[in-house]
Amino acid sequence: MLLALIIDLVIGDVPNAVHPLRWMGNILNRIDKKIKRNSRGSTIIKGMMSYFLVLAIFAVITITTTALVREFLGDIAWIIVCAFFFKLTFAVFSFRRHCRPIQNDLDAGDTESAAAKTQMIVSRNTSGMDSGHIASSCTETISENYADSVCSPGIFFGLLGLFGAWMFRCANLMDAMWGYINEKYRDLGFFPAKLDDVLGYMTSRISILFIALAAPLVGGSPRRAISAARKEHDKTPSPNSGWPMAAAAGALSIRMEKTDAYVMGKGELPTVRDISRCYVLVEAAAVLFLITITVPLFVFAGVHIQVYMEDMILRLMRIA
Repeated sequence: MLLALIIDLVIGDVPNAVHPLRWMGNILNRIDKKIKRNSRGSTIIKGMMSYFLVLAIFAVITITTTALVREFLGDIAWIIVCAFFFKLTFAVFSFRRHCRPIQNDLDAGDTESAAAKTQMIVSRNTSGMDSGHIASSCTETISENYADSVCSPGIFFGLLGLFGAWMFRCANLMDAMWGYINEKYRDLGFFPAKLDDVLGYMTSRISILFIALAAPLVGGSPRRAISAARKEHDKTPSPNSGWPMAAAAGALSIRMEKTDAYVMGKGELPTVRDISRCYVLVEAAAVLFLITITVPLFVFAGVHIQVYMEDMILRLMRIA
C-alpha cells in the first residue's frame, strides 16, 4: 500500500496511450460497434456478458503476470508489481494535478481558459461559466471521484486482491461509457450501471466518515460533514455520488451548485482556495481509508485470495 501511494504521488498515472483503462475503453468501443440491439432482454444479457469478458481479460492478464513474477522473481518483485497494478485502479493525488492549471487560470482572471480546462474533468457544458461555478465544478468532481477512485477500488482490493480492484474498475468504467438512459445505451448499459451502483453502495456511505475525520486538517467541521451527507445525499441522480459530495460541502462550509440540477451545502460558492482545501481534504481522507480499511482487509482476506488465484493459474500452466 505504501509503495502504491508513493507511485501515485511521485509518478502519477501512466501515459493515457498505454493505460489499461484506455485499452479497456478501446475494447468496449469495439464491442459497442459489433453488438446488435435486438430485444431488451437479449441486449441486457449482451451488456452483462461484455462486462464479464472485459473483466476476464484484465484479471487474467494481471494475475497471470503477478503469479509468474512471484514464481520466478520472488516476493520483493511480486510486491512491486502488485503495487503498480493496484495503482492503475485508483488515484489519490491526481485531483490536484488536474485542478492546479484551472486554479492558475482563475488566479490570473482567465475564466475562459479555466472553463475550457474544467470541461476536461466534468461532463457538463462549462462554456461561459463564472469563477464560482468553475470552482464548484472542481470541488464536485474531486469529492465525487473520491468514492469511485479510491474507496471502492480500495475496499475490493482489500477483500479480493487485484481481481476485486478490477471487478469494480470494469463496472465503473462501463457505467461511465454505457450508463446513459437513452435509446442506444438504456439496455446495453443496464447491467454495468446497476452493478456499479451496488458495488459503490457501501463504500460511498463509509467514505463520509473519513471526510469527517480529515475535516479539521483544512479547518472544516466533522459534524457539518456528517450532517450534510445525511440531509443532502439524495440531491444527485446517482444513489451514491451525493454522499461524499454533500459531506465535502458540509466539511468545507461551501455550496456546490450544478445549474438546473442541484444545490448542496450551505454557504457561498467555492473560491480558488477552496479547491485546494477540497483536494487536501480528499487526499487525507483517502490515505486514512486505505490505511485503516484496505490494509487490514488485504492482510486478512485479499492477499490470500489473490495468491490462491495465482496458484491456480500456475497449476494450470504446469498441466498445459
